[in-house]
Amino acid sequence: MISHTPRPGQRSAGALSRRALLAAAGAFALAAPHAAFAQEGKPIRIGVLTDMSSLYADVTGKGSVAATQMAVEDFNAAGKPLKVEIIAADHQNKADVAASIARKWFDTDGVDMIVDVPNSAVALAVSSIAREKNKVMIASGPSSSDLTGKACAPTTVHWTYDTYALATGAATAVVESGGKSWFTLTADYAFGHAMEQDVKNVVARTGGKVIGGVRAPLNTQDFSSFLLQAQSSGAQVVGLINAGGDTINSIKQAVEFGIPAGGQRLVATVLYITDVHSLGLKTAQGLQFTESFYWDLNDGTRAWTKRFTPRNDGRYPSALHAGAYASTLHYLKAVSALGSAIDGTAVVDKMKALPTDDPLFGKGSIRVDGRKIHPMFLFQVKKPEESKYPWDYYNVIKSIPPEQVWRPLSEGGCPLVKS
Repeated sequence: MISHTPRPGQRSAGALSRRALLAAAGAFALAAPHAAFAQEGKPIRIGVLTDMSSLYADVTGKGSVAATQMAVEDFNAAGKPLKVEIIAADHQNKADVAASIARKWFDTDGVDMIVDVPNSAVALAVSSIAREKNKVMIASGPSSSDLTGKACAPTTVHWTYDTYALATGAATAVVESGGKSWFTLTADYAFGHAMEQDVKNVVARTGGKVIGGVRAPLNTQDFSSFLLQAQSSGAQVVGLINAGGDTINSIKQAVEFGIPAGGQRLVATVLYITDVHSLGLKTAQGLQFTESFYWDLNDGTRAWTKRFTPRNDGRYPSALHAGAYASTLHYLKAVSALGSAIDGTAVVDKMKALPTDDPLFGKGSIRVDGRKIHPMFLFQVKKPEESKYPWDYYNVIKSIPPEQVWRPLSEGGCPLVKS
């Protein structure tokens, strides 16, 4: 069953193009025939609030909807099935649009949990609304560490990664290998600002220095003026603090400008497998970065990927797709154990009380500040001649234990953490 609800200001479904129709909200009934769970006679409703049409569409978008559906199917197949419906909408990378959708979902559409939410500014806005409405938001797509810091909420869980962990893994490795002086090129919104500060802190802590930086608007097409400043800075390292399409464009143009060929080291603080696929190994080879998931890590990730890719037009999963799956699966376990999805704070408390365990992230836990804890990995993009099969793109440099990569509770400033 699929029904479509227009976004704010959107025309009726009959007038939509195929692409716009995909981006509109859609409801997918995934009910088990003998569902044993009931909350006042209505199903659990999950809203996938995502980017269907812009720079994060490849790493979230349709794939995040598919991953969320898979989580429901897998939970129900394991026993004690729940009656669950999924709806989805495109937030257009606008916090006001996302807030409007979230309010409607919570107030009139019966949504119990919102997942994915790529774009940190969007996630911070939606987290505040979820707290106000006592509903759950699982941030599997955004990265701002503020979501478990000063902006933490009792109804929010931050799953896949954050700016602190990404900066700690990559920047530490680069500085320790000799990249002492940095110039940062930062996406000018909440994610970039948080990551920029985390990078500066890590670089300084490990003996390096950020000697300059520039901020670029989100979804920039021409990075030439910013890259010229980086090139002329004389910094040993050019740190790209952006994501999605911005990362792809800035890396391509940096290579065209001869930045790596001139001896400056290019570091992507956020890199997705879809970015590497778009760039090609010839351009992306040698890049080091931190990530929480890779499809070829082990038998569990490979088996799940084999099921996922046909649902995502043959494209392999990003870490954010994996995060949407694993976080939804754990949410359903908590709802089942609690016996209700109505009280968002109670559901998140149960999520924190239950140990996490899934085939993509393994065993872990959720801290009092909402931070999901699991190992991270330092990867390096392979040379073209090292790749032996489709999407064989990474070498694992090392696994980083949770206690080394996540921000200590005492440093985040989350009001939920008692001193």
